Amino acid sequence: MAKPRIVSKRVKSVLIIGSVGVLVLIVAYVSLLGNNSAPTTISRYPSASLVANSKQDAVKKYQLQFCGTDSKTNANEYVQEYKLPQHCEMPLAVYAEGKGNNIWYISTKNGALGAFDSKSGNFEKERLIPIWKSRSEPIDSSQVWDMKSDKNGDLWFTDEKQNAIWRYFKSSQKFEMYKVPENSSSFGTTYPVSVDFDNNGNVYFVGIRSPALWIGNLTKLRNGTSEGLSKIPIPVSGFRGIEPDLISTGSLALDKKNGVIWISMLAFNTKGQIIRYDLKDKNFKTYDMPPELSSPVGIAIDNESNPWITDHGTSLFFKLDHSTGNITKYSTSKASARIFGSNSSSAPQGAYTLPYWIKSDSNGILWFNEHTGNKIAKFDPATQTLTEYWIPTQDNRWGQCIDPRVPCGIANALQFSVGQGNNNVWFSEWSENKIGMINASRASPISVSASPAELTLRRGQSTDIKVQVKAVSDTEVNMLSSSSLTRNGDLGNSTGSFSQDKFNLKAGNSKEVSYIFTAASNLKPGQYVLMVGADTSPLTVLKAIRINII
Repeated sequence: MAKPRIVSKRVKSVLIIGSVGVLVLIVAYVSLLGNNSAPTTISRYPSASLVANSKQDAVKKYQLQFCGTDSKTNANEYVQEYKLPQHCEMPLAVYAEGKGNNIWYISTKNGALGAFDSKSGNFEKERLIPIWKSRSEPIDSSQVWDMKSDKNGDLWFTDEKQNAIWRYFKSSQKFEMYKVPENSSSFGTTYPVSVDFDNNGNVYFVGIRSPALWIGNLTKLRNGTSEGLSKIPIPVSGFRGIEPDLISTGSLALDKKNGVIWISMLAFNTKGQIIRYDLKDKNFKTYDMPPELSSPVGIAIDNESNPWITDHGTSLFFKLDHSTGNITKYSTSKASARIFGSNSSSAPQGAYTLPYWIKSDSNGILWFNEHTGNKIAKFDPATQTLTEYWIPTQDNRWGQCIDPRVPCGIANALQFSVGQGNNNVWFSEWSENKIGMINASRASPISVSASPAELTLRRGQSTDIKVQVKAVSDTEVNMLSSSSLTRNGDLGNSTGSFSQDKFNLKAGNSKEVSYIFTAASNLKPGQYVLMVGADTSPLTVLKAIRINII
């Protein structure tokens, strides 16, 4: 949930889904009704025709807002979008097969499992999920945030409204549902949100409205029941004094090599915590997050067994060192002015990109989506390089458009999956009725290097960082910087400027520019990360530089 002056109420309702679990569709429906929620004629008992007209109008507005009825497939050098075959799919979870060509997705509105053949470019006939209450409701859906494949190749996915997890057997094309044996007294569902597997194939999952780690024993699971599911309560004493209904579980990730489960917990924009659970010793260890990291959601494990987490209340993502507990914060590039439809070269002050979910590919590269940044990003821990791919769809009904006469808004790319074969990334556009693909094998038009990679400064001291941009193809370059000094990537009271902000490069040529950084005189001593690099419109490349303030 970003600052209200930056993100509209409509986007704000979606942001709540993954962070605190409030039902977005109820919130959105109320805002859509507006003055049409009541008949225009003052009457104690409005006529049936007036009520019917009001409902029809609300449904039309809902479909315009959430169903992508007027959306078009867009593309750029790296991204290709595909319109889904059925009306108002509202796709969320998506999964790219490790073997095979299918890209699987769940229609949260129609309650169907769909598949797109990435080789032929054709959609298969959708498979209806047996129980889906939202299917018959004109303004409802059941949020499915996660879908993964087990060691047998069968698909598992979470289900909000049915308070369950599902398994789809590919060989028999049958579904099984396993009911969570508990409900939230306030929200009516534990809201399953994230699922993973251990080396024995057992399934683990967490729910937004359930401070617990749930375990499914595959040998005991029975369709339509809660058999085989057990619960391990997660300690929440660190959230003492916070209203229990505000405490949420973000997601989980298994470090199979070490037999450890990492879990994110949060009271949105109030307090964040990362929790480690040892499968062998059955012990929890908690890590309190600093105040600026109060909305951790996504978790992925790198090749060194360190968890990386996205904070969905800021523009920050971070690494938690599993051996020391130390945190290293990084920032995305700052929110693009294109999102706001502004003629200015920069976004409004205080705009966030809201990194959401994070995953690692077969090469140890970390991928995450920038929800209100309208990008999919990858970060290479080895080279400390961040690459961001701009999504070519913008819907001015989502996001805050300062000037709607020019393209503005976001695509609402809420979830994604990294293909293990070619590392292409597939993502869903929830309110656009589309899925999209990032061609990650296509070369970047530029490469960026910076020197030094780490430096130490006194407060108030300035330094000259050399940034070199090399062109692989002819391109226009716009220099960019951001930092972990603030929650939204700004420099705060510190300053930074390039010797040249914009220039053209021919293929094979390179240019070195200076970046003069001055640490604020009141900057708190500690370690920070500067991000410096360049934007080419469809793609941004940034290098991380560690700054030690003494």
